[in-house]
Amino acid sequence: MSDAQEVIREQIENNPVILYMKGSPDAPQCGFSSRASQAVMAAGERFAFVDVLSNPEIRQNLPIYANWPTFPQLWVNGELIGGCDIIMDMHEKGELVGVIKEAVPSEAPEQESGE
Repeated sequence: MSDAQEVIREQIENNPVILYMKGSPDAPQCGFSSRASQAVMAAGERFAFVDVLSNPEIRQNLPIYANWPTFPQLWVNGELIGGCDIIMDMHEKGELVGVIKEAVPSEAPEQESGE
């Protein structure tokens, strides 16, 4: 495994929801990345993203690692969900929000257990 693939593996393992995209959610650099990031943001949970344009090693190695040739790529709980078409399809069916909310740990304070 190359150093870049090791970095990718760590990013995917350490972030319950990560979007590899061209640009950033605030300034996407292609229409597919724009639509995908909007759909992920609509779930209302925090997520990580990697701009593959400013990370050429990631851009070159992620398609090999994922066996998926295009960007964006959405990963949830270590699994590749897919690219823009799949993300948009899940978003339109209302499935994406559930998948993302299930993956993101709740930030609610822990309940005290009374004994």
